[in-house]
Amino acid sequence: MTRCRLLLLTLVSLPLAAGFWLWLTMLSPFTYERPAHLPTVSEGPHTVFVYGTLRSSVVRWLVTGRAMSSEPAILDGFRRERLDLVSAPGARVEGEVIVVSADELARLDRYERLGIRYERIRQTLDDGREAWVYRRLPETARQGEDAAIPTRLARL
Repeated sequence: MTRCRLLLLTLVSLPLAAGFWLWLTMLSPFTYERPAHLPTVSEGPHTVFVYGTLRSSVVRWLVTGRAMSSEPAILDGFRRERLDLVSAPGARVEGEVIVVSADELARLDRYERLGIRYERIRQTLDDGREAWVYRRLPETARQGEDAAIPTRLARL
């Protein structure tokens, strides 16, 4: 009977621990402070091109707090390389376009760690629409990003 309880406790604890870690590192306001040099988010609506985890409606719902529809979209002149988009003439990245409010864009910024891991730039999609696109910051600009997390947590 003790082994069954231990197994049950493990099966319940692991998903809870994983969920807490994901919330803490990706969604929690406690591990992200918007860098002071970034401009404030202007009133929406904002069009955003997503090409990675944000293509999942579940992830978008967890990040923004709202189920939202998306439309297929293509970004020309780039190729996807792991977590980033790399300029590549003649290439194209398939993704989706979502439309968000200013508050939801700020939540996406927090999820992407704007100014720490990613930058948000305007790009023209193949259909002529302009959209925000998140791109990884150069490695030199991201030095120390993981070291900053314990410092922010210590202030809690």
